[in-house]
Amino acid sequence: MGLTPTFALQLLAALVAGGFTTLTASPFELWWLGPIAIGLLYVGLHTLSPVQAALKGWLYGVALFTSGTSWVYVSIHDYGYTGVPLAVFLTALFVTVLALFFAGTFWLYRRFCSPRWALASFAGAWVLGEVLRTYLFTGFPWLLVGSSYVDSPLANWAPVGGVYLLSLLVVLTGTLGAELLRRQWWAALPLAAIWLVPLALPALWTTPASEPTRVALLQGNLPQLLKWTPEGQRVAANTYSDLTRRVADDADLILWPETALPMIDSQARPVLERVQANLPPSTALLTGIVQLDENNRYFNSVIGVGNVEGSYQKEHLVPFGEYLPLESVLRGAIDFFDLPMSSFSKGASEQTPMQAAGVTIGNAICYEIIYPQLVARRAADSDVIVTVSNDTWFGASIGPHQHLQMARLRALENGRYVVRATSNGITAIINPRGELVDSAAQFETTYLTGEFYAMEGATPFTRTGSWPAWLFAGLLLLPGLIRKR
Repeated sequence: MGLTPTFALQLLAALVAGGFTTLTASPFELWWLGPIAIGLLYVGLHTLSPVQAALKGWLYGVALFTSGTSWVYVSIHDYGYTGVPLAVFLTALFVTVLALFFAGTFWLYRRFCSPRWALASFAGAWVLGEVLRTYLFTGFPWLLVGSSYVDSPLANWAPVGGVYLLSLLVVLTGTLGAELLRRQWWAALPLAAIWLVPLALPALWTTPASEPTRVALLQGNLPQLLKWTPEGQRVAANTYSDLTRRVADDADLILWPETALPMIDSQARPVLERVQANLPPSTALLTGIVQLDENNRYFNSVIGVGNVEGSYQKEHLVPFGEYLPLESVLRGAIDFFDLPMSSFSKGASEQTPMQAAGVTIGNAICYEIIYPQLVARRAADSDVIVTVSNDTWFGASIGPHQHLQMARLRALENGRYVVRATSNGITAIINPRGELVDSAAQFETTYLTGEFYAMEGATPFTRTGSWPAWLFAGLLLLPGLIRKR
């Protein structure tokens, strides 16, 4: 595998494309760079061997995840009690392993697909690679290409086919654009259809209830390193009790963030009961909490007091943050593997939705909001999506902005309001079009009040999930596979 000038240029293009893809996401939101990044990857790819293509894909992944998930270093170093050298090593390991998804996708594409149908088969292979990254080894669907298009002219495709359809259309835009630059004028017609059809699609597929629900979202801004100490427990109880008193008379639903009270539910009950005593009878209060059951299992949960029925236990846990893979080997090896509350149990896949303030709640705790299928299942049985999160782990990085952008896309995909309470930002109310109604400033002890409407009906995406987009991607890949054979 010689490093010719042409091949070196392709590798450089892969690094540039990775940086461009990060710039499409929040807080930069230069979504128009997405097709350009795809074009840089696509042009000349058919001249490479499978191994060369794999290297090009891997370098793209390294550039993407180094720039786009730089917050991983912040989590490991600032809050994982890990020194700089080890934090750099673990972050580099994380990036290089994730980049293998692109290496594998590019190798398989060049090994099994014909250049004759490249523009379609490359798009199909890309999306199926994103699907694999979403689910393999518990999954990491962060920085999917389509996640950046909630504010673009393509946005109306989201309620039709979700984030994977958006990814497919962005990649097709890049490949068709590259063909158009090669004077393949026929490419203009499908390219125009991709960008003009959404102008004719409905902006909203669901309908609001007649009366709004008043909501108050609390943001305690408690230091993460103090949180799980006895002093942190006292500060948390006082902070959230005081904020609740300020909003009690103006809210039907009050939402505290993930593990707002850093204690198990039995310890938190006296605090919650004192708070409830000062709430109007019809008011509901929901909070993230750690539950301990009779079998001595811990759950990352949402519970409530007042006008509330039911509870929710987090289904999709964060590896290393909420549970430890290979625990018998890794536990105690380094401080990062002994984070507080890193031994959670998984909640059931099917849980009865909570009822609060007269509306049916679809819960998604923190990391769960980035999983489109999971949120669509919750949205199908609910009036509003409620997400509580502890984004303190991100520090002052780009992570909270990316997290919020994905929450906005879940609102758009499912035609539901998303109300989001976080520990230190970005706390927000998002409407069914994926637009920010209001948000609270980061790194402040504050609250956000507003209204949301319970939404009736379902988008096509909520009804079908992602499988039509996956099928479409497979069909685009198929002609290239047949031609290669």
